[in-house]
Amino acid sequence: MSSMLLFLMWVCFTWWKVGFKLNFEPYIDSISGDWLQGPYVYYLYSQYGFGKGEIGQLFIAGFGSSMLFGTIVGSLADKQGRRRACITYCITYILSCITKHSPDYKVLMLGRVLGGIATSLLFSAFESWLVAEHFKRGFDQQWLSMTFSKAIFLGNGLVAIMSGLFGNILVDTLGLGPVSPFDAAACFLAIGMTIIASSWTENYGDFSENKNLLAQFKVAAVAIASDEKIALLGAIQSLFEGSMYTFVFLWTPALSPNGEDIPHGFIFATFMLASMLGSSIASRLMARSSLKVESYMQIVFVTSAASLLLPVVTNFLIVANREKGGGISFSGCIQLLGFCTFESCVGIFWPSIMKMRSQYIPEEARSTIMNFFRIPLNIFVCVVLYNVDAFPITVMFGMCSIFLFVASLLQRRLLVIAESQKPRSHDWTTMKEMEAEPLNA
Repeated sequence: MSSMLLFLMWVCFTWWKVGFKLNFEPYIDSISGDWLQGPYVYYLYSQYGFGKGEIGQLFIAGFGSSMLFGTIVGSLADKQGRRRACITYCITYILSCITKHSPDYKVLMLGRVLGGIATSLLFSAFESWLVAEHFKRGFDQQWLSMTFSKAIFLGNGLVAIMSGLFGNILVDTLGLGPVSPFDAAACFLAIGMTIIASSWTENYGDFSENKNLLAQFKVAAVAIASDEKIALLGAIQSLFEGSMYTFVFLWTPALSPNGEDIPHGFIFATFMLASMLGSSIASRLMARSSLKVESYMQIVFVTSAASLLLPVVTNFLIVANREKGGGISFSGCIQLLGFCTFESCVGIFWPSIMKMRSQYIPEEARSTIMNFFRIPLNIFVCVVLYNVDAFPITVMFGMCSIFLFVASLLQRRLLVIAESQKPRSHDWTTMKEMEAEPLNA
């Protein structure tokens, strides 16, 4: 027991040290709060006695909340401040973690609603704050690629792996139960909130005009409707992330269809190791100025489609094991290999989509547009989860594979448009400064 406690102390120290040296400590603490929960959400609900259909409804509440409330709250970041939105994320997610202590379905539903709002802030406010701060300090735009790669390598890689191992130790080794990772997540979120509040400066979107929330939505809608590249980027993101979140829900029942005893934390850590490998590959790809992001992402989407098609293939070619319990089956091992390949593609996707967003999305409504992108994503995931009991898991994976293939076709269209247009700046902040020069002269 003493050696295990020493290991836990080493994990926490390494966690903090890596983040401190690279100035990512607030983001690392904040993303840790999300990753610690990932492997055990489905498992915790099942331990409370809920079936797949009821768990699906809880997940729907989270994605529905992200679509309805999260879009509004996330869009307020452009007007009220991105730093303030990041602090709101921490508070909201801490409250969501606290609800996990109750087996009451309504309380858990409230927790999913809070978690949905927090997720919208996580995937918009932090990135918006970073991009605005980057340009405010006069840094080269090309450096963003390196920053995104490091953030994903650490946040979606190293930290996620540590989160999986840490959660596995809390639940299995120390026997603290499936709710313990949520308590640990709340602690890390509190640390991240403290650092953000004490060390980050505030930045906003376009605050030169006193726009209300409705006006912000109108600006975002006009930007999407008037620029095909932004619309394509939103569709691509929705298709990929929709498949990814469906995978997040399905991987546990896919690997243990007969109640097999699988190490959730270690499998999750393996996924994140694959994701970290993908982010490392992405950093090397984006470092090559001759290679466009829009070009290699086509291959990534096709590979993703093929990897999620494996459960369908194994269902036809391999005789399923009908015995209850036991370890992971041979079919499960093959699917696990495909899932790791998909996670590698996820690792490439995140910094690459961030790079494209920094090029195509206008700064004045960045958070608003990014949350607009999440509306079709959340609708898609809600529809899938609502029908989770109506279709076999293989049908769900097959559908995700089709959507990923469609994403590759849209990515091809985005590449064609990008190459047909002359290089030009997509930084609306710079454009507004140029327009204001005669007034300042």
